[in-house]
Amino acid sequence: MSKIAVFAGSFDPFTVGHLDIVKRGAALFDEVYVLLAVNASKKYLLSESLRLEIVRKAVADIPNVKVDAFDGLTVDFMKRVGARFLLRGVRGAADVDYEQAVAWNNRVLFPDCETVLLSSAPEHLMVSSTVVRELLKAGIARTAEGRKKLSLYVPQAAISLLPNE
Repeated sequence: MSKIAVFAGSFDPFTVGHLDIVKRGAALFDEVYVLLAVNASKKYLLSESLRLEIVRKAVADIPNVKVDAFDGLTVDFMKRVGARFLLRGVRGAADVDYEQAVAWNNRVLFPDCETVLLSSAPEHLMVSSTVVRELLKAGIARTAEGRKKLSLYVPQAAISLLPNE
């Protein structure tokens, strides 16, 4: 039986930390789905289509990674694609506490779900989508120097897709 994992998130936007987790997960599992969580009631900076395009471009060179979007419970998507593993990245103790609660609830909803936590690489500990959104709102992508700085946060393949206003 194939070992299939799902790495779910809003990816608003997808960061180098996310990409690192995907690459490491792809080395552990036969197949990894990067699942763009869709929530119509949530306000995103980037559109769903742009977020999907960014993720697809960032993971294009990883052969066992697929990208999809889903409006519903992650465990329902996992059942649909035959995944038993939920891949998550953690940066610190607060993330671990949160992920433990989510893992417990996912096991209640889908007893076969195993959550696998990967610690962030040290160079990505301070990288978050929240920080990137604030930088984008402040206009960092308007200049070549700003886009160069963004490469510390966002996969190089995706920088040209980010809004510069």
